[in-house]
Amino acid sequence: MRTILTGLALLASLLLCGPSVAKESTPEQHAMQVLDAFMTAFNARDEVAWTDTLHFPHLRVASGVTRLDPSAEAMRESFDFEQFSAQFDWHHSAWLSRRVIQSGPEKVHVAVRFARYREDGSVSAEFDSLYIVALRQGRWAVAGRSSFAP
Repeated sequence: MRTILTGLALLASLLLCGPSVAKESTPEQHAMQVLDAFMTAFNARDEVAWTDTLHFPHLRVASGVTRLDPSAEAMRESFDFEQFSAQFDWHHSAWLSRRVIQSGPEKVHVAVRFARYREDGSVSAEFDSLYIVALRQGRWAVAGRSSFAP
């Protein structure tokens, strides 16, 4: 009888508390976390946090140009948030959609659509892009982007 009660107590605790094993994130979840951090840092105009979401060398194909930034420092030197804001009447951006189109254990391709907003909250433009998020040296980050945005 004691064995039955002990077994029932154990079963009840498993049912009430659930398994104690932590569930690991999937590659797709990691990719979305990276894209969230990318957009948050970009909107904050935080160059260091933004480039921390990228792998280097970093590839961007847009406006008929293929650009390869060799390092975070080089990218920060060549990109000016104030100039970008003035040129595109930009205040912030937001993801409109993000869809994983291919994925493996160490790389995820995400088709995205994002909008650029003016300071008054109106949309200035919307663009489709492809982001490649990869796991390198134990860190998930954006390895490259192909965009229809200038």
